[in-house]
Amino acid sequence: MYTEKVMDHFQHPRNMGEIEGASGIGTVGNAKCGDIMRIYLDIDKEGIIQDVKFKTFGCGAAVATSSMATELVKGKNIQEAMKVTNQAVMEALDGLPPVKVHCSLLAEEAIHAALWDYAEKNGIQIEGLEKPKSDIHEGEEEEEEEY
Repeated sequence: MYTEKVMDHFQHPRNMGEIEGASGIGTVGNAKCGDIMRIYLDIDKEGIIQDVKFKTFGCGAAVATSSMATELVKGKNIQEAMKVTNQAVMEALDGLPPVKVHCSLLAEEAIHAALWDYAEKNGIQIEGLEKPKSDIHEGEEEEEEEY
């Protein structure tokens, strides 16, 4: 069901923990399954992510996607981090079962939420960054009603 990489990142998560005085903190949840993911970023004056940590409450796939997402953004600049999508996280893990794809969405949204927090704290705008959702299903009910 799970790939070797998913199992490895679940059993041996990278960058778990928190960063005191983080440059940006992003928290995203999924009310439907109860997963909550928090990403901490330490960004230097040049806009490089020097350190990244996560705390996740959820299933094994949520832990694995958090771990992989931190690996993908560490050492990157802000624009490179913006390009880390849920698809990139899934590919880096060699795939996820269809019922666990939402975990990779949490990882993408948590990174964006942490970048949003960083931008807000520093009074800057990050090109392409939109205000993050606190729940990945936010706005779905309205969309469904329109059709």
